[in-house]
Amino acid sequence: MAKTKEAAFIGSIDQGTSSTRFIIYDRDSRCVGSHQVEFTQLYPQAGVKVCMAKAVDKASAEGHNVDAALKAIGLTNQRETTLVWSKSTGRPLYNAIVWMDVRTTSVCRRLEKEMPGGRTHFVETCGLPISTYFSAMKLIWLMENVDAVKEGIEKKDALFGTVDSWLIWNLTGGVRGGLHVTDVSNASRTMLMNLKTLEWDKPTLETLKIPAEILPKIVSNSEIIGKITEGWPLVGFPIAGCLGDQHAAMVGQACKKGEAKSTYGTGAFILRNTGEEVVHSTHGLLTTLAFKLGSKAPANYALEGSIAIAGAAVQWLRDSLGVIKSASEIEELASQVDNTGGVYFVPAFNGLFAPWWRDDARGVCIGITRFTSKAHIARAVLESMCFQVKDVLDSMHKDAAGSEEEEFLLRVDGGATVNSLLIQIQADLLGSPVVRPADIETTALGAAYAAGLAVGVWTEEEIFASGEKSKSDTTFRPKLNEELRKKKVDSWFKAVERTFDLADLSI
Repeated sequence: MAKTKEAAFIGSIDQGTSSTRFIIYDRDSRCVGSHQVEFTQLYPQAGVKVCMAKAVDKASAEGHNVDAALKAIGLTNQRETTLVWSKSTGRPLYNAIVWMDVRTTSVCRRLEKEMPGGRTHFVETCGLPISTYFSAMKLIWLMENVDAVKEGIEKKDALFGTVDSWLIWNLTGGVRGGLHVTDVSNASRTMLMNLKTLEWDKPTLETLKIPAEILPKIVSNSEIIGKITEGWPLVGFPIAGCLGDQHAAMVGQACKKGEAKSTYGTGAFILRNTGEEVVHSTHGLLTTLAFKLGSKAPANYALEGSIAIAGAAVQWLRDSLGVIKSASEIEELASQVDNTGGVYFVPAFNGLFAPWWRDDARGVCIGITRFTSKAHIARAVLESMCFQVKDVLDSMHKDAAGSEEEEFLLRVDGGATVNSLLIQIQADLLGSPVVRPADIETTALGAAYAAGLAVGVWTEEEIFASGEKSKSDTTFRPKLNEELRKKKVDSWFKAVERTFDLADLSI
């Protein structure tokens, strides 16, 4: 008789830009309980505590003995978002500056002029250009513009971290001995970590005048970090996995060397695993850490293309224009027409990220005629998301010349991928298959895998075997002919070029 597997659950905290989730997975990677809280930026609201408690309640109501079988907690978070807080009071010294905030533009322009290497001065060390996107620029802005931050640093009372650091510090005790740590994936997005040593880069810190004592300790993505303390649900359970959201999605999608995934959320983020080799892009992409699944495990690296506005463009249609009442309506509206009627929309609301890196770009919508309807606009918005992903993947193919798979296959995930029209458009514009997993929320699953690996619930072989084609996955194959695809891409490039040099338009 086959031996029955002992019940084992892994919890996963998923902290996003506008929501918090806690999901409990069983050994077969199935969700047995979850809870999500939406919140508005700037206004503190119940989040992690409520999600943890309610997810446990839901799993228990389904007959799962979570307290007895839970083995560990994993954590994943939006990257780059920057916080500085007081280690004596536990209070933030200023509002968190989120990843897409561009208030640091002047800091970036100044450094580009001052640094001998200009915009790419730090790329060899950290893989990242000088950009408003990354944490170091946000930290410098806080140090220069917020008196409380300046005073906190002077008094040795300030701690810096991304959202993972803030959560772990609080979960493990806060002012009563909380652990000040970050993981290698989040650290790789600060501009301050050396990609080869996986430690804070001293020359960079000295150049940017950032004191090392305010920085967290860097740990791997899969190891026991600490235990949850009094005042939280699940007291005493270990936090054993931590990854930035896009890196967690790579693990959740089981992306091995040469494989790529695209996560569609507020923005879109495309990562391709380059294995244990640090590959520097010559086509506008970022070099970053993919994951390091254990303190003794080798690091896997990745090429990444980050797109600032993807699902946020759908939110703009809903909240600013009132074209739709809910995000889910866009698929039906866009399906009312077979094409955009020659309309091209580029959502460069705060500039363009990869592969263009133009912070002087602003959004445009071209090709409008009296024939244009809101259905054409809606379809153009969906196409804009897919064109941007194609731009990044084209750059990845160029950087990976000579090491391509016979048939490139893109794995997709994230909330927007419930939209089947979006994913079909993506396959059509790429000219290659796109695979959507049955569970599209792979960020939380990736964090659970990392935590489960650290405590022996899964092996690395089992995790990456999960990436083999599942019967429950959906594959979208291209239907667009090559001639029309090329014409549409050429038209998209015309639209992108129209966005440049528009940041100084008069109001």
